[in-house]
Amino acid sequence: MSPHRSRRLLTWLLAGVVSLAALGWVNVERGGQAVAQARPAPAGVPVVTVSAVAGDFSIYLDALGSVVPASSVLVKSQVDGPLLKLHFQEGELVEAGQLLAEIDPRPFQASLLQARGQLARDQALLKNAELDLQRYSALSARDAVPVQLLNAQEAQVQQYRGTVEISRGLVAQAELQLEHARITAPISGRAGLRLVDPGNLVRSGDAAGIVLISQLQPAHVLFTLAEDQLPTLLARHGQQARLQVELYDRSRRRLLAEGELLTLDNQIDASTGTIRLKAQVDNPEGRLFANQFVNVRLRLDTLANAVSISLDAVQRGTNGPFVYLVDQEQRVRIQPVELGPEEGGRVLVQGLQAGQQVVLDGIDRLREGTLVIATPAPAERLPEGDLSARLP
Repeated sequence: MSPHRSRRLLTWLLAGVVSLAALGWVNVERGGQAVAQARPAPAGVPVVTVSAVAGDFSIYLDALGSVVPASSVLVKSQVDGPLLKLHFQEGELVEAGQLLAEIDPRPFQASLLQARGQLARDQALLKNAELDLQRYSALSARDAVPVQLLNAQEAQVQQYRGTVEISRGLVAQAELQLEHARITAPISGRAGLRLVDPGNLVRSGDAAGIVLISQLQPAHVLFTLAEDQLPTLLARHGQQARLQVELYDRSRRRLLAEGELLTLDNQIDASTGTIRLKAQVDNPEGRLFANQFVNVRLRLDTLANAVSISLDAVQRGTNGPFVYLVDQEQRVRIQPVELGPEEGGRVLVQGLQAGQQVVLDGIDRLREGTLVIATPAPAERLPEGDLSARLP
């Protein structure tokens, strides 16, 4: 092959290679653009959010307590005798002065007749002695009788007057014994089970008594608080504030009664480090019984327009508690907060405004500035206008 022809063949080969390279570059560029167009735009992280809520925030102290009667009286007989009849039903409400039982009154009626007869005799003797004294006084004025006889008669009159007073006391005692044969309720309250049946001989020294009456309208509640909570309590109690008390059942779901704190004990129990308190609550429907266990909630204060969030939304880091706050661009940022009292899964916070959205669920994949797809959590069940809190 001639040199001229060889150079021409080499030129064609180089031109083909260049064309193929150019064609491949174009295809690669077009393929990259197609892949770029097919790739989806970065998506946000799905999260569940809740709102910061503003409202009246009540601060409570929680305690365990028991119901005690405002007054409790074990009715006993003050005289001896057979019990004739009971005039009350077990468990019923009785009024003060209501007849409860009767004891055979005949021995006391006989004693009263005897005492009245003795009083009448002594009064007659006194009257006769006073008439004699009048005669002796008239005769003594004319020196008809010795002075010693007049003085003796005056002493006898005084003696009879004392005897009459003794007889009057015996009559009063007999009347009182007869009155005690009719046993009445000393207070208003609920009667318990009868402790003796009619026909039994009752005595004033019997320890069992006849029936126990407990006044539970209103009722008292005894409960204890730790001594560490005492300064907070005294700060409010010392302001002459009427601290409200709420009573709940064992499950803390049903409100039994409401009332107010009456007083504190004057000493701390050194063995338990607690102090006893007494509250008074209304019991119009008779739901409370003596020695009943209750959960006590003592309201210390109510903060107006306080901001709170769900406790599950609070995170804790090396710099303290914080939340993931969702901004208007649907990106999260770390927002430090200060925590206050908590209750029922909610906590009082400082550092947020009402209406701001914070992340509740889906927190594991979040970082500062992460784009999110926020879904509001189901509406929370909150008391209208009241967010309750409990001090630890």
